[in-house]
Amino acid sequence: MMVTTHVAAGLLLAAPVAVVAPAFALPAAVGAVLGGILPDVDLFVGVHRKTLHFPIYYSLAGAVTAVVAVLYPGPFAVGAALFFLAAGLHSASDWLGAGDELRPWKRTSQRAVYLHPRRTWLRPRYLIRYDGAPEDFALTLVLAVPAAVAFDGLIRALVVGGVLVAFGYTLVRKRVPEWLGI
Repeated sequence: MMVTTHVAAGLLLAAPVAVVAPAFALPAAVGAVLGGILPDVDLFVGVHRKTLHFPIYYSLAGAVTAVVAVLYPGPFAVGAALFFLAAGLHSASDWLGAGDELRPWKRTSQRAVYLHPRRTWLRPRYLIRYDGAPEDFALTLVLAVPAAVAFDGLIRALVVGGVLVAFGYTLVRKRVPEWLGI
């Protein structure tokens, strides 16, 4: 899935915080955005979908920090909880998409995401055929709507900008390998 889809999913988790506890809306959104992005940094460092993708560990950390944020609410606790929850959701949801190859529509890879505790790769499920597929954009759009409603100002602008970037990427996705000369 596109990073914009992962960010929209993280902001979907943060949207209830913005409604229920508006004082924590900004830390929740920042944590969700950063957690939605972080796992894909391994595109540039290490092995993609292994080095920084931890579906179980991030999710466990998210559950623990969410309990801490409920018991001892504060900007850092709320931001940390949303960070780990979004990173866990990102890491786990990559299993539902394509493999880690540059042309995922060819289905040449059997590696969706690495499951560290079992020391094995999970096989792609192809519910989202590839990052930038039309259904990936549709998912970004659907996930972004609650955040666009719940947040205002800079966060809403970020959501709208993310949807526009996702749309543009969807239009050119299949040409990216050609442009990279790969």
